[in-house]
Order: sequence, then structure tokens, then C-alpha cells
Amino acid sequence: MSNWVIAPRAPREFIDALKAAGIDPLAAQTMHARGVRTLEEAQAFLDPTKTARPVDIFGLVDLRAAVTRILAAIDGGEPIVVYGDYDCDGVTACALMHHTLAALEASFRIYIPNRFEEGYGLNAKALETLQAEGAKLVITVDCGIRAIREAARARALGLDLIITDHHELEGEAIPDALAVVNPKRGGAYTFDKLAGVGVAFRLAQGLLREARIRGKTPALKESALLDLVAIGTVADVVPLEGENRALVRAGLDLINKGARVGVAALMQAARVTPGKVDAQTIGFTLGPRLNAAGRLDTAQAAYELLTTADPVWAQELAAALNHKNEQRQHVTAETARNAAEIALDAPLMFAAGVGYNAGVIGLAAARLVEKFYRPSVVVTLSEGEARGSCRSVPGFDITAALDQCRDLLSRHGGHAAAAGFTTTPDKLDALRERLQAIAGAQQPEGGWQRVIRADAELELSGLSWKTLEQLRQLEPHGAGNPRPVLVARAARVFGAGRMGRGAEGEAPPHLKLRLHDKREAAWEAVGWRMGDRAGEAAVGTAIDLAFQLEVNEWNGEKRMQLVLQDFRAAEA
Repeated sequence: MSNWVIAPRAPREFIDALKAAGIDPLAAQTMHARGVRTLEEAQAFLDPTKTARPVDIFGLVDLRAAVTRILAAIDGGEPIVVYGDYDCDGVTACALMHHTLAALEASFRIYIPNRFEEGYGLNAKALETLQAEGAKLVITVDCGIRAIREAARARALGLDLIITDHHELEGEAIPDALAVVNPKRGGAYTFDKLAGVGVAFRLAQGLLREARIRGKTPALKESALLDLVAIGTVADVVPLEGENRALVRAGLDLINKGARVGVAALMQAARVTPGKVDAQTIGFTLGPRLNAAGRLDTAQAAYELLTTADPVWAQELAAALNHKNEQRQHVTAETARNAAEIALDAPLMFAAGVGYNAGVIGLAAARLVEKFYRPSVVVTLSEGEARGSCRSVPGFDITAALDQCRDLLSRHGGHAAAAGFTTTPDKLDALRERLQAIAGAQQPEGGWQRVIRADAELELSGLSWKTLEQLRQLEPHGAGNPRPVLVARAARVFGAGRMGRGAEGEAPPHLKLRLHDKREAAWEAVGWRMGDRAGEAAVGTAIDLAFQLEVNEWNGEKRMQLVLQDFRAAEA
């Protein structure tokens, strides 16, 4: 059972002050539920691109040193390597650096490791190969902050290493690199929630600005990179607050005014309507397709798609990524089903299997969290190595838990909600026992409980197209600023059933309800992956709903649709 927490009503004087400025009461209530307390804060929330203060990018620790060294390498014709990551955040960061270095006429190449052969992050063998091939300077994007041994190896090889990353530091340890640019290091730069592509963008800004100060005229505007920043930031599920909110809003505007060749091709392949891209489009449609390349093979196709200017080649790449995404969905479902069958009933789900695809174990862990609402770990075993991916629930920092197991791990890192590790199979039992003990010690009495946070309670009969337009003012939505959740009471069920395509032998996975409000108006509600709850909504009964309001567009017809977050028997 989920715990519903409904935000208290905003003070009347707050609602009135915002209403006088033309801001709808429901939008005002929702912003108040998210911490907005003044008209000025509300205006900044609604249009962060206009109200944002200038950012001192050189407040980032080591950014100036990084810019100085990179420009010196460009002036001297030194070979530069950008070392990235294979997820959407890493690939967009690589593409962003590609366009930046190309505009600065640098001698460079992009290196994205193979997930299956090399694993995540910097690896010493790759550095040795790059040095042997002539590299003098290596710049990481979206990785490297915990690469203590690899940084030492780079120095021994005579490679200058610049690390740009956004992941959590390992205590106070900092790699011995020429520059380590990570907003979590503190300093004068106070926003520490950038994605990897966001950090790369700050580096690109520094390079372009300093180049112009030195009299160069690179044919690239900083703003032309914001579409890549928006895609990577949303896909990496970092909080859409502060600078991230402004960057994503500006990036979405850029995409909707006319997407770059590769993004336009991907939109066409995914049947996304031009001009109607929002954060949800990135999170559920574009991002997964860009991620699919690195999950099943290499990320090269995604990188090439974001850097090509050839529309024909872009269409071929986009079609390939679309197909990869379909494959990824199938493999993820199979892995999640198998993991659910073998995971023990414990405060932390832990499943290990031979042959699990390393590219989808994180998604499978997320499915376990969704189904069982517990921190979950899925591990793939191969050739004497065990690679794990973890997903967590609010209140349990999975990376901090792995820190307490570092003696059992070869490497690890990540965020509070998601992490990864490498170890050996003989240590898995000890690792499982320790992680489950840590989770058990932190688990609240009664177990982990899903919390549905609602912004407002209202009458279902009071919703309209105007309501939807008012709530759209609060976009972009994502982590830290989710789509508004509303609560309505006592909706009467007059139709309930399952829908969607289940795997072979399985029932359809989704739930579809038809409801009447108090005025007998009909509403349609869907519950994604709630098909097994169809029996809880018997025809003729009344239910309370926690939902998001969206548009269902089919064959040119638009209808408002309630997307269920949860439902329960109506309170008396």
C-alpha cells in the first residue's frame, strides 16, 4: 500500500499575489507545494531562461586550468582524445565536445569504451593504447571522478589528463590529474546537480569564450549546443532545478524551432511530431533510443547520429537505433522476469545470473524497484567477473552502501539512486549479505513504503483543457520537478480491463479504467504496468485517484487522459 502525502493548501495571500500577476491558482498551488514562496521565485520557476542570473562558469574548480591546457594543445597541434561514456549523458557530452573542438580546429578524436569489453569509465589498458597511438591530452566527460589508479597510470605514461564528471566523489579522494572539473568539489560554483553533459557544456563555454578573447572566431555559438545539453540532462534523470531547468528549457526551445539533422531523423523514426518535444519526449522516446546503442552493442551509432550533417546517413542511423530499442525492451523484460524469480525476499533485492546482458541489468533492477519497491541489484556473471547495477528508493543511498562494501569490490560509483560495481563471483555472497544487512538496518519499520506526493486535491469534474494548459506552464518536468500529481475522490468505475501486449503466456500488462465523476461525465484512466490490479476496480465501486493529467492523441483526435499513479477504494 502506498502512502499518499497531499501538499497543504497554499496561503490565500500567496495565491492572490500570483493571481494578480496572471498566474493561475492551480499552478500557484503546485509551485507552492514545490517550495516556491514568493512572486519572484514563481516568475523564475515559470521562465528560468529570462530570470536566470549570469553564471560564473570559472567558479568551477579547475575549469580555468582545463581551458588553458586545452587551448595550448590546440595551438600546438597536439592530438587530443575525448574519453566518454556509453549512456545518453556520455554520448551527448561526446557529441558536444566534438562540435566544440571541431569549431576550434583542434586535432582530436572521440573514444567511447565498449560496455561489454571494457566496462564503465576510464581503464588503464585504453589509456596505454591511446598513448601509444600518439595522444598527448585526454579529456574525460561523464566519468573519471573515482579513477584514482587510472589517473596515476596516465601520469606515469606522460599523458595529461583532464577529468570532467558529475558523479559522487569517493570521500575526499581526488584523482591526480591536471584538472578535475566536478561541481561536487565545491568552490565558488554552488550548483552541484549538473549532468555530465552539463559539465561538458561549461567547459565548452569556457573554451569558446577564451578563444574569442584571444582573437579567434570559432563558427559556433554556445547556444547551438543546448539541444544536446537538454537531451543528456533529462535522460540522466538529474534534478530539473536551478541551472538544469534553465538549460533544458532553452534546449527544448532550440529543438522545437528546428532540430539538428540527427535529432530530426530520430524524431521521425520514433514518430515524434516536430515542434512538440518536451522533457517527457526525451525521457521516454528519444533518450531510450540513444541509450539502446550502448546497451546492446557500442554507442558509436548514437554518437554518429548526433554529429552527422548527412540527412540520409542520419535516417539510416535513426532506423537502426529504433530497432535496437525494440530489442532492448524485449531483453530487459526477460532479464527482469528472471531476476524477480531468483531474488530473495529481503530488504534489498539481489539477483545474479550467467548471461544477463550487461547493458540492461540497470533497467532490470529498475523494474524490480518498480514492482517490489525495494533497493535492487542485478548482477551478470561472465569469465571470472561479476558486474552489477543497482537502483534504489528514496531514503536509501545505494552508492553510500557500496562504499561500505569497498573491500569486496574492484570498482564502484554512481548516485544515491543508481550505481554500478565490478567484483569477482567468489565475493558475491558476502556482498549480498552485507548490502542486505545495511538495507535492513536502514529500512523503516513496516518496510519500504512508496510515497505518492500530490500537489493538490480537487474535483474531477472541475478539470478542463484550461487546467491542462495551466499545468503546462510548469514544464520542463523530470527529476526534482515531476509532472503535477492530483488527487480526486469517489470516481465511479463503469469499465475496467487490461490492455497492451504481454509476453508469451502473460496477461496484458497495463490497466484501463472508465470512470464517471460526480456530474456523470466520463473519464478514461490508464495505469501503466498496473494490469494485475484490475480486480481492485470492480464495476460500480467508487475509487480515489492519484493521477497526472495528460493528452492522448490518436488518429488526429485529442482526449484528456488520467495517468494513474495509484488508486484505492474511496474513503467513506
